[in-house]
Amino acid sequence: MAAQNNAPLPEGLEIAGYRIVKKIASGGFSIVYLAYDAEGSAVAIKEYLPSALALRQPGELAPSISRPNQPLFRIGLKCFFEEGRALARINHPNVVRIVNFFRAHDTVYMVMAYESGQSLQEQIARAHGKGGKGGKDSRLGEGFIRKTFDGVCRGLRETHANKLLHLDLKPANIYLRSDGSPILLDFGAARQAVGLDAPMLAPMYTPGFAPPDLYTKGAPLGPWSDIYSLGAAMYACMTGAPPQAADARKVDDKLGAQFDKLLGAYSPELITMVRACLALDPMARPQSVFAVQKVLQAVPSTPIAAEPAASAPPAGGLRGLFGRIGTFGRSRNGGQ
Repeated sequence: MAAQNNAPLPEGLEIAGYRIVKKIASGGFSIVYLAYDAEGSAVAIKEYLPSALALRQPGELAPSISRPNQPLFRIGLKCFFEEGRALARINHPNVVRIVNFFRAHDTVYMVMAYESGQSLQEQIARAHGKGGKGGKDSRLGEGFIRKTFDGVCRGLRETHANKLLHLDLKPANIYLRSDGSPILLDFGAARQAVGLDAPMLAPMYTPGFAPPDLYTKGAPLGPWSDIYSLGAAMYACMTGAPPQAADARKVDDKLGAQFDKLLGAYSPELITMVRACLALDPMARPQSVFAVQKVLQAVPSTPIAAEPAASAPPAGGLRGLFGRIGTFGRSRNGGQ
């Protein structure tokens, strides 16, 4: 599991009209900063800086990239830039809003709008902590899951309509505003592009949430890949933990027994749909996000049991958006 070993940009640095306040998150692929624009509004700035390819020492602004790593660094930078430009064209309430994109210090930066709330991963952890491991209160209720993932599906449909895949969908990358509405964060297509071109690097996916499609070099990727991760994220809401990793399932699939334990806690329709999303065979999954959304919007055949409202997220702002990494959202190669 790679960690970001590069020095962050110094606090107070002025860059492209933004003032860096502090680093708020980092992973094997990037560093995220809290910054203020010229009007004094808070933004989050994500810097492309894969730690396996580039090194930046304290006091430096531009990273040092060895000659053998330069072609791969440029491939990733190009993908990151193109993905950012494509995301910037999306104006949807359930997709993170990109407000600017610029080059500086021999790399690329993505500027994102400020939001206040917390990640779905934090929400799951809070519920899980209340009930204790395996307790029924560790599950988020069906009404919450249906409403939250209806919004997630709306954002994912817009993403797919713009010829983009997420490829790193998990509770840590689903952000809940203070009003409970979800936003898709931290798209992974650029990381995946680097991984495909660099078999010597550690795979850039999150076990449990990554579809089996990502484990096989050259396997076709499409909406069905995101649909697997969508099911995995819903499963985590139901159980408090990610599903068994896809590669382990190919050897000894234990997921069926886990779904049996959910009978009675959730409607048969929801369980059947989540199970279908998690099919190892891409052709056995729902073939569109709209098909998943229709099930989420339908009235279940059995009434949903009364459930406590999901706890309101703390006023965490950008700290909640990027700052905390829980126990089951870590990527195989370091996240961000």
